[in-house]
Amino acid sequence: MKAIIPVAGAGTKLRPHTYTQPKALMPMAGKTILSVIVDALLDKGIDEYIFIIGYLGDKIQDYVLRTYPGLRCTFVTQNDRRGTGHAIWLTRDAVKNDEVLIVFGDTICDFDIDTVLQSETSQIGIRRVDDPRSFGVAEVDETNRVLKVVEKPLIPKSNMAMVGVYKIKETNALFSALDAYLHNRADADGEYHLTHALQHMIEQGIVFKAFKVNNWFDCGKKETLLETNATLLKTMSEQPGYTVPEFPDTVIIPPVNIASGCKIAHSIIGPSVSIGENTTIRSSIIRNSIIGSFAELDEVVLKSSIIGSDAYVHGMSQSLNIGDNTDIDLG
Repeated sequence: MKAIIPVAGAGTKLRPHTYTQPKALMPMAGKTILSVIVDALLDKGIDEYIFIIGYLGDKIQDYVLRTYPGLRCTFVTQNDRRGTGHAIWLTRDAVKNDEVLIVFGDTICDFDIDTVLQSETSQIGIRRVDDPRSFGVAEVDETNRVLKVVEKPLIPKSNMAMVGVYKIKETNALFSALDAYLHNRADADGEYHLTHALQHMIEQGIVFKAFKVNNWFDCGKKETLLETNATLLKTMSEQPGYTVPEFPDTVIIPPVNIASGCKIAHSIIGPSVSIGENTTIRSSIIRNSIIGSFAELDEVVLKSSIIGSDAYVHGMSQSLNIGDNTDIDLG
């Protein structure tokens, strides 16, 4: 079993942060989005990975090699962003004939990984949504067999969205379907979607079963990034041995994650706050926010905010979305 993790996207909905770092390396409860995904898979025994990189791909590669030394991994570059189908097709030489678990690099899901890995059929992760028109959609029967998959249907026949997690046993059939699809006309958006290859496999009689995920966070925009951060912090705080650091004249309201080297004084921090290493905070109130490393915040009141690394903010009460290396003084 190999894990394929596509992380080639530009992350336009998370700008300005993604001007300087890939979306998959956005901070999240003391980790990054990518490390949350990889750590969960490593814990279940998957030890070989294929990362599909593109935009700022050198930073992804450096991060993986530094954070997971000795990890069996291959980096495949998608120079042209031609869709998820094209991205997976690029991994064909690295996959060979092995089974794969595909997990999109901007998606964090809570599901029974062991059950999916041990299943005798290929699997597609799904979650009920109110408006499925923006997602790939799966039509499923009473036995959880997938009857049909459609990419962003105008008139959905199902409200079960595909969450970006797939176990594929028949990889030869997958790459054969992708190869045929890529030689035909792309969709109206100019991309080749993985959904169409999966539908071709279903039409060929290959069995896919659907599994439901408990939680699903598409970390492609600010709101879901903060929501995921809060959820992961809550889970972290429930683990044995969880503690919060102490700072002078400062109240810490769990759950929070404060990295090493931080200097905080005369402040109220939390709940649901992640702070990167070596950040300085003075006379501030911060809740439900993500603060990068080496940032400096002085006399601010923040909620539902993302502050990049090396940013400086002084004297304000707002909801912010500030990228790296920003200097703001509204005092």
